[in-house]
Amino acid sequence: MRKGVKVTVVGGVFAALVGGAGYGAYNVLSTLSGDGAAGGSSVRTGPPTGDEVRDTTRKFFAAWEKGQAATAASYTNNAEAAGTLLTAYGEDAHITKVSITPGTATGATVPFTVRATVSYDGKSKPLDYESELTVVRGETTHRPLVDWQPSVVHPKLKQGDTLVTGDSASPAIEAVDRDGKVLTKEKYPSLGPILDELRSRYGEKAGGTPGIELAIRHQGEGAADTTLLTLAKGRAGRLPTTLSASAQAAAETAVTKYAESSVVAVKPSTGEVLAVANHRDDGFDAAFLGTLAPGSTMKIVSAATLIDNGITTATGPAPCPPTATWQSQTFSNLKGLAPDEHATLSDSFARSCNTAFVKYADEVKVDSLTKEAEQRFGLGQGNWKVGIPSFDGRVPASGGPDTAANMIGQGQVQLSPLNLASVTATAMTGTFRQPVIVARKLDDRELATARGLTAGTVQQLRSMMNRTAVSGTAAGVMRGLSGSIGAKTGSAEVDGQTRSNSWFTGYRNDVAAAAMTQDGGHGIDAAGPIVAAVLRTGG
Repeated sequence: MRKGVKVTVVGGVFAALVGGAGYGAYNVLSTLSGDGAAGGSSVRTGPPTGDEVRDTTRKFFAAWEKGQAATAASYTNNAEAAGTLLTAYGEDAHITKVSITPGTATGATVPFTVRATVSYDGKSKPLDYESELTVVRGETTHRPLVDWQPSVVHPKLKQGDTLVTGDSASPAIEAVDRDGKVLTKEKYPSLGPILDELRSRYGEKAGGTPGIELAIRHQGEGAADTTLLTLAKGRAGRLPTTLSASAQAAAETAVTKYAESSVVAVKPSTGEVLAVANHRDDGFDAAFLGTLAPGSTMKIVSAATLIDNGITTATGPAPCPPTATWQSQTFSNLKGLAPDEHATLSDSFARSCNTAFVKYADEVKVDSLTKEAEQRFGLGQGNWKVGIPSFDGRVPASGGPDTAANMIGQGQVQLSPLNLASVTATAMTGTFRQPVIVARKLDDRELATARGLTAGTVQQLRSMMNRTAVSGTAAGVMRGLSGSIGAKTGSAEVDGQTRSNSWFTGYRNDVAAAAMTQDGGHGIDAAGPIVAAVLRTGG
């Protein structure tokens, strides 16, 4: 929370400055506004009363409706930021005739409805939306103040955002799937931010013409605008994508069943992205940009590292003791997993035995896993050019206990569902094909490369992943899927969470998919059913 605002009166208008305010400033304000008594009387403490909530919101709304940005901002606990955004609301976004109707307060939180008009270049349209605010007590002024968040002005606004109305930054696009079916935000809601990015990057190349729009302009160079209202349509350019409407529909439905979930499906034979979906309160594209520990799904890369470095093979030894210690850190397995001192790598992979991989930490070099990830799976080099922003994975050569932790997808390893789907595709085919969502020929961008895997390593990885899907930890989720199948489960513990993050990756014929559900539990609990649903539909 920001400190209370310091307020002075200049020419009869409130001018607000961010910063600490002493009791003198509070008493000046109290004398002017009747919020308290000057002359050393005690100040109020504790949560705002119902009367204070009603009075503060009434004054804030009244100033906002009149376009008095500075005055409205003076009733918040961050007058500088509030004043900037409220000024842009009227001047840059050209929003007028504002009428705000408060709803029934829940404690200090007040929902409200905004009805206004957006006008630009002779074009006008009504604007209606709902938002909410919370009234708090200023830390130093002790005044009841609106707790400032950009979402007060519009629920889709985040820190650093502003509002603008004018010619659209990029021409509109009509995105179509691999078979020419139109992809819209209305039919595929989680594609919204992705379609915005595609429009920002390829709108002009697609041959469209700009329209007139009210949009959110996000902070950061190259960030795509988010359109809120179209006053005049431009001509949309047709943009082919690699997506599959049927796979996308399955992904959209699957993620809605689990909070904070993301999934990506790719076509291993080409690297084309078939589906990408997110179901998150924050609207973040975690499917492409997520940076989280992938847990035991990383054992695909770790197993390849052991095989390619001649340490063991799928049918070679990989004992599974109850615990394993590496450089004073003790690792254990999931509860209920019986030890097996005679296990092979295939046994320990299918059962997802952590200790089997940790035991081999003293036989790999600090950078062995890193080199495998970069040189064979194409991860962690910061050079993927998918068509929209993406994270390329992070598998650092970190020593100490992290050498062992990285082998089981903890430590310093970070992946996104896109990265993991690509790992599975590479394990299936032996060839790293950098994922793409639009064709390379659209902009002649240079795609990332890696040397991939030998036929022998691919055969062993596919055998272990198939066993995991048929009789191992993924069997319950993958049951009923026909054709060539394989999978790997994972869960990753994260500080501050009551449950682990759920990870799962699998393939069926020429489709590989990976999902992650934050705070979702084991891999089969949430991420697994999402992946299975996408694989069931196919590409």
